Amino acid sequence: MPDQAKRGPKPFRFGVVAPITSDLATWRDSVRRIADSGYSTLLMPDVPTWQPALGPTLATAAALADLRIGSWVYAAALREPWSTAWEAHSLSVLTDGRFEMGIGAGRPGIEVELGLPAVSPAERRTRMRDTVAALRKYDGPDLHTPVVMAVSGPKSQALALEVADAVTFVLQTDDDRAETTNRVRDFAAHQDIELAQHVAAVGDVVAPFMAAPNLDTAALRAADSLVILPSDPSAATEEIHRRREEIGFTYFVIGANSAATLAPTVATLSGQ
Repeated sequence: MPDQAKRGPKPFRFGVVAPITSDLATWRDSVRRIADSGYSTLLMPDVPTWQPALGPTLATAAALADLRIGSWVYAAALREPWSTAWEAHSLSVLTDGRFEMGIGAGRPGIEVELGLPAVSPAERRTRMRDTVAALRKYDGPDLHTPVVMAVSGPKSQALALEVADAVTFVLQTDDDRAETTNRVRDFAAHQDIELAQHVAAVGDVVAPFMAAPNLDTAALRAADSLVILPSDPSAATEEIHRRREEIGFTYFVIGANSAATLAPTVATLSGQ
């Protein structure tokens, strides 16, 4: 990837998806530990009825610790663009610019499960575009809320190249390293954009709300999938370096249940 080499690699940063899976006191302590371990960003999933509302929860986290916060990710199938943009802008203002808006199409069928009308893939993409456009209007000239867009096919990838600051690829569990490498390199050749990696499992520990609970970690390793990292910090450090050098990934997002395991890796690599 010659253009990437000319620009030089972006520094590493690490985020943690930290849903509330215990009592509030335990969650608050977890937020503080995540911040103290060097992670840059605390993220919340957009799962109505399964978690407290995303906006208030992130605002609470931002008040607990000095770290960035973000949505991982707003589901366009569930949300009106103006409402999402207003919330995102408000979080940016209230946290002095520490919020980043992750947005994606949303899991297929999620809106129907909640009793809402079905939303086509084309309409989901339209909502994503309109959300970013509305956010830019709310932000005005003096604020720029970063947008991380979750993409899958070529149409969402093209949209991300137009409007996003960073992108994370929706990878299937059977996508092997070679397939993912070619896909991401082809995308990144078009623009200097931050590439994020959604890591659903570390060792044999699967992150809640980042993958199905019955995810087969042995099968992931056998397939050389990139949705898993080694639990050994030294091996994880080596693998993360490899993913930046070979593919360009620099922003790695893991589950809170593996944050302590990878804390030594994060301490070593953050900002490098």
